[in-house]
Amino acid sequence: MLAYLSWHRAAAGVEQPAYEQALERFHRSLAHRPPSGYCGSATLRLPDVPWLAPAPGAEEAPGYEDWYLIDDWSAVGVLEEAAVSQGHLTAHSAVASRMGIGSSGVYRLIEGSARPVIAERAVWVSPAPGHERLSLGALLGDGMDPKRDGLWRRCLVLGPAPEYCLLAAEPPAGVAVDRLPGNWTAQTLARETIWSA
Repeated sequence: MLAYLSWHRAAAGVEQPAYEQALERFHRSLAHRPPSGYCGSATLRLPDVPWLAPAPGAEEAPGYEDWYLIDDWSAVGVLEEAAVSQGHLTAHSAVASRMGIGSSGVYRLIEGSARPVIAERAVWVSPAPGHERLSLGALLGDGMDPKRDGLWRRCLVLGPAPEYCLLAAEPPAGVAVDRLPGNWTAQTLARETIWSA
């Protein structure tokens, strides 16, 4: 299972309700006419996205995080084409014309469940530059429930983004600051679901 993630902020002067309505319309459009390999999506509001600078003139605007769950790499291309094709183009253009700044990446589910995409919190873990690859056990330690929680790892970066994302009801002990290797960081971000299917 892969997830195409997009982080973005509205452009200066764009009202939050209008931006969120446009986001919801686009996600509903995909759910109504799903492209091949598409497994669902969610759009969430975040008070801040630390790795995404505010759009000029919109420093107080919230950040947004979109998850597009897809079967495999071929589905990435299908989703890309479908988003700007007949049936979805108008909804996509409504979001794109209101967006100020964005970043994205592709993540792979490496352990657990894809179900907690709409978890209220996400723990984003960034390794130190030049780090050694660690096993999942070394990263997570204990506390992750694989039936309920999901660990994702970035496999394609399309802008600034942390390497790991742990979606869980409560951050497990394995991502506690005193358990991570030196110079690694973990940020827990609150999220509010706008739409999910």
